Amino acid sequence: MIVSILDYGSGNVRSLVNAIQHLGYKVEWIRSPEEIANAECLIFPGVGNFGFVCDSLAKEGYLEALRDYALSGKPFMAVCVGIQALFEGSVEAPESKGLGIFPGLVQKFQSKNKSVPHIGWNSCAVRSNTEQEHYGLRPHDKFYFVHSYMIPTANLQLPSDFHVATTRYGDETFVGAIMKKNFLATQFHPEKSGAAGLRCIEAFLSGNYEKAISGVDTQLLENSSGGLTKRVIACLDVRSNDSGDLVVTKGDQYDVREKAAAGGEVRNLGKPVELCQRYFEEGADEVVFLNITSFRNCPLADAPMLQVLAKAAQTVFVPLTVGGGIREIVDPDGTVYSAVEVAGTYFRSGADKVSIGSDAVYAAEQYYANAQKLTGTTAIETISAAYGCQAVVISIDPKRQYVKSPEETKHHAIKTPHRGPNGEEYAWYQCTVKGGREYRDIDVVELARACEAMGAGEVLLNCMDQDGSNAGYDIGLVRLVKESVKIPVIASSGAGVSEHFEQVFKATECDAALAAGIFHRKTCSIENVKEHLQKSDVLVRL
Repeated sequence: MIVSILDYGSGNVRSLVNAIQHLGYKVEWIRSPEEIANAECLIFPGVGNFGFVCDSLAKEGYLEALRDYALSGKPFMAVCVGIQALFEGSVEAPESKGLGIFPGLVQKFQSKNKSVPHIGWNSCAVRSNTEQEHYGLRPHDKFYFVHSYMIPTANLQLPSDFHVATTRYGDETFVGAIMKKNFLATQFHPEKSGAAGLRCIEAFLSGNYEKAISGVDTQLLENSSGGLTKRVIACLDVRSNDSGDLVVTKGDQYDVREKAAAGGEVRNLGKPVELCQRYFEEGADEVVFLNITSFRNCPLADAPMLQVLAKAAQTVFVPLTVGGGIREIVDPDGTVYSAVEVAGTYFRSGADKVSIGSDAVYAAEQYYANAQKLTGTTAIETISAAYGCQAVVISIDPKRQYVKSPEETKHHAIKTPHRGPNGEEYAWYQCTVKGGREYRDIDVVELARACEAMGAGEVLLNCMDQDGSNAGYDIGLVRLVKESVKIPVIASSGAGVSEHFEQVFKATECDAALAAGIFHRKTCSIENVKEHLQKSDVLVRL
């Protein structure tokens, strides 16, 4: 069987292709409405904004042909925003019309008691008395979700021959999947859900859509976020070494070179694709690539990180984030690419999210200088509008600035156990740009709130003071930012042992914790960290 994938300019579909080919099937693209009817098996990927997806379908004339195929009885699968597009409309884009296969409107998550977007690994299983599993959805498995909008199960009206798999996030239960024979629509990304997701795709493609349930339902292991796990993320700082080769490095207070006595060369901790594969096999929930070499004279199409992503995405089936250079650029030949075009290039190579650092600080400064009015032109706003807020991560590099009391500064200061040079007990966190080399007059709370207003979906929170220390995360900083925004927060910088992950998860409400050096040097593995967290009653994906 040849698997056809609808190509209408959505986000990362490369990973979906890789997953299908990994399972031994051939893939072809559908690039016109006329080709849909002839497909043996059709997959409809949806990434990003409901309006962008449905308006693109309407503009290209796909709506009627896609609706007819979905109802034809031939193998049909929809992913993420694809399942939302099967309904009449969404509050995300009230003027845009969905396919209308099912009645109802897609709603936004309530954020009063949880982070929005819903990002991470959660349960998804059929709740019925049939004691049957559908398309490989086992209740003890975890699948990767990344979305702000969902289909509530309350008052859901579907034809009786459709089964529904549900997922709970906080106090809300929503549709995780809709299925019947030859029809599967998932809110989660099976191509990014590791072995569980590959099993789901294989069950759909092979037609093996029912078998007995086994295992313990992890939704019964409740926490404040339902079945959502805490994420453990591996980070790879990638740059060129003195020989011009791309390597994974790690800084000591952001200095990535060895001491002079050791030769002064760029610290080399391995090859990026090989390390990414290792972390996937160890159980990393996500992998972040941070490009810390500018490659200013390199055309966008030849950017080395595109090749790294494309290679890694062939065999790594968890989310990949890339940071560094996500801005408007000018090629050596004078061609100008907007930030959203640059992001799109990385998405098509295998990235699921892009991380923005220095440019986020500049955009936030502009936001406050403009009386907190949005311009619609920043990289955060344009990428979020096209691909959804969940595709935009803000990487913050702050440094403690000590004061004797909060009254000494206009910025958000907290009491900290880390004493200043003169015994100061308070500090505010000053944001930096250019890899920590330049300080700006804006603090972490101001930056995080501005970026959230502009449409960022997640914060990657570093700490220059803790970086490379192996002394643990800055708990006060993480708690400060987490309490200041509604979007998910990833704690970073300072992890040295498994206990540090437990500490940050239990002392703050952060959604994920990231580490680099301890994984690169094999001080402890991701598997070690997760085993420790499980024993400490922190819900994780094993």
